[in-house]
Amino acid sequence: MGNYERILIVDGDPQFVEALRFMLLSKSYAVATASSKALAQEIVGSQAVNAVVLGTIAPRGDAFAFHQWLKQGAKTRGVPLMVVDSPPEKQLLSGWRRDEGLQMEAEDYLRKPIEPAMLTLRLEKLLQESVEMIKVLIVDDHTVVREGLSAVLTLQKDMQVVGEAVDGQEAVRKTVELKPDVVLMDIVMPVMSGLEATKHIASTCPQTRVLVLTQFDDKENVASARQVGAWGFIPKRAASAMLLDGIRAVFKGQHFHEALAVCA
Repeated sequence: MGNYERILIVDGDPQFVEALRFMLLSKSYAVATASSKALAQEIVGSQAVNAVVLGTIAPRGDAFAFHQWLKQGAKTRGVPLMVVDSPPEKQLLSGWRRDEGLQMEAEDYLRKPIEPAMLTLRLEKLLQESVEMIKVLIVDDHTVVREGLSAVLTLQKDMQVVGEAVDGQEAVRKTVELKPDVVLMDIVMPVMSGLEATKHIASTCPQTRVLVLTQFDDKENVASARQVGAWGFIPKRAASAMLLDGIRAVFKGQHFHEALAVCA
């Protein structure tokens, strides 16, 4: 298969873990395993995972607690989650409680016993259906602009607004904190300008790409934005579709300039 996606298996049953691990490795997946909530959180915090198989761990309730932690995190909420609950005869001792089940946000739910081959097929389908989320930080000193941009981006299945900033200084701080994929950056702002903030971000957070968004679209601003490390430039007058194209382009490593209607 040659996909090399990383799967995290969280379960306290060594036999279940080893059988599933062996099957996933045979399909060319990278596999990490954890037998506790603390270890699972440590793994997710230190390395990227493409999906999580969450089985049963002790004490009862820790599986649900890890599920909540995963779905509430800005960087982890988009990770596909498959819950594998206890068999019916062990439900009262180690399975998910009824109230936990009602709050479950998993993309798939199964019960033990289940063959590793069948579970793997379900997991492969889940990965194929999952969409890579683009994490976006919106930076503008006008509330109405931030709200408008957020409303447009929230409707996109492949975009997630992870935060907002009202000036360049806050933008730099939140980029370091939230690690967005793309920053929508206004130019004229108090405290620190968008161009200065872009320069800081480009030098300290090279994994984040800045897309400058401003009402001024003259050549001087375009040149300045490029000089400080911006990946793209879009006037605020641009249509929503063009804005979305710009975000997706710079996320993929393409320079984008709406005024010229080109991606390079």
